[in-house]
Amino acid sequence: MTWGTIRHQIRIDRSADDVWARVRDAAGLHTWFPGITDCTVDAGAETVTRVIHLASGMAMPEEILVIDDVQRRFAYRITAPIFRHHRGMIDVIDLEDGTCLVVYSTEADPRTMALTIGGGTAGALDELKR
Repeated sequence: MTWGTIRHQIRIDRSADDVWARVRDAAGLHTWFPGITDCTVDAGAETVTRVIHLASGMAMPEEILVIDDVQRRFAYRITAPIFRHHRGMIDVIDLEDGTCLVVYSTEADPRTMALTIGGGTAGALDELKR
């Protein structure tokens, strides 16, 4: 592997179902991910794509890979040419006590982009908890 990886996790005092409802909403990412001002989703015949719009004005295209309601897993990849490889994955794990653990993992090539995105994902988990 030539890509960098980073993972953040946070325990949230809400049910896994409540948190999953926000995470699985591909068009609602901008409501809990700092620095993203808007996003649009297009469900085509073959793939689901999302374009996130950053506060800087940059648009970043993505492909939604998985929205799994059983495992509560959301996976996507950024398809912008600045990446040779990218995969982001969010897992919402029911702790069976009314709380959940949310794990946000990122793989990226170039490796430094994992660190850049990782800073954002940590902030996103904090905002999701709020």
